Amino acid sequence: MTPHPSSPGAARRAAGLLMGVALAAALAACGSRPPVPDWQINAQGAALRATEAYLSGQTRVERLEWARARAEVARTGRPDLLARLELMRCAAQGASLALQPPVCEGFEALRADAAAPERAYAAYLAGRADPSEAALLPEAHRAVLAAGADPGAAVAAIADPLARMVAAGALLQAGRAGPAVMAQAVDTASAQGWRRPLLAWLLAQAQRAEQAGDADEAARLRRRMAVVEGGGPRP
Repeated sequence: MTPHPSSPGAARRAAGLLMGVALAAALAACGSRPPVPDWQINAQGAALRATEAYLSGQTRVERLEWARARAEVARTGRPDLLARLELMRCAAQGASLALQPPVCEGFEALRADAAAPERAYAAYLAGRADPSEAALLPEAHRAVLAAGADPGAAVAAIADPLARMVAAGALLQAGRAGPAVMAQAVDTASAQGWRRPLLAWLLAQAQRAEQAGDADEAARLRRRMAVVEGGGPRP
């Protein structure tokens, strides 16, 4: 049975594979011997809460928790770690089709100090991945980049729900997300109860149906959107 998105396990998975690497592993680059520094524990917890809040459509909570996460990582004086944190945020936005120019603005401000894998991943999220840098991406996303004209199977093979949606978002940015990829993103967001990406992907499907002249399908999708919007957070 799929865990509820507010459960601790779902929250850990939500942030754990945003970049294909757990935040704990990313931040632990500056030292993994006990005792674990309190900034690392605090940053990880805040990033987990921020990610879950963002996917659930809780904007105020999301902003507060990302600010906490940034403040904790900033204590290290490591812009490369801040760049990794910003990529996590950018990946959640990509999964929700919310990447607007300038894409990954927070990361771009730190690009000069980011490592090559982070720069390659940022390009991937923006739909501008260079195939020659595929080896720098997390393994699951390498397969998506190499999938050619039919990446649906590569997306479906990604076990982690959020990583699957990140891949779908990257494909849409690159103009390579066909109906199968879009359907997988909708089904994944629906199963997890992730309100923000579900609305975004349903809208994308509805717009595609309207462009194809399928009024009945577009109306069905917009009815689903109304259900999600009707049950959303209240001011």
